[in-house]
Amino acid sequence: MIYIFDSGSLINLFKHFYLDRFPSLWEKFDLLIADGRIVSVKEVFREIAGRGDRLSIWSTSNRDFFKSPANEELEFVQEIFKVTHFQSLVRKKEQYLGKPVADPFIIAKAKQLVACVITEELEQPNASKIPNVCNHFKIACSNLEGFMEKENWIF
Repeated sequence: MIYIFDSGSLINLFKHFYLDRFPSLWEKFDLLIADGRIVSVKEVFREIAGRGDRLSIWSTSNRDFFKSPANEELEFVQEIFKVTHFQSLVRKKEQYLGKPVADPFIIAKAKQLVACVITEELEQPNASKIPNVCNHFKIACSNLEGFMEKENWIF
């Protein structure tokens, strides 16, 4: 299984699992990255850049982890936005301020790679959240704990 990480899951991972306290977790994480089984997208890099925390520092040193969209992904982003309800994935405030929006690109990358999206967002009735969009397009989706469970990680 390939996993596409959302910024929220990366933030939680780096915030709560300190390198010195969970060395075996980070060894396993690094191995999955090296095998190409954990990736993210350029827009996630843009969302987390400049935060001044461990994740921001790590992301600057690991830019290859954050993939650019392929043409097929850009076409699928268009498919997502053809569903009127999902157009609110990009909030007006983000549009106005020119802030990065990773959600549709994360979902499109997962569609292209037949991967599982890892996000901390929760599915909500009638919402435009990552799990709702994934469910609509039949794309696997889980959270950080679900990822660890799928990989049988126990520490």
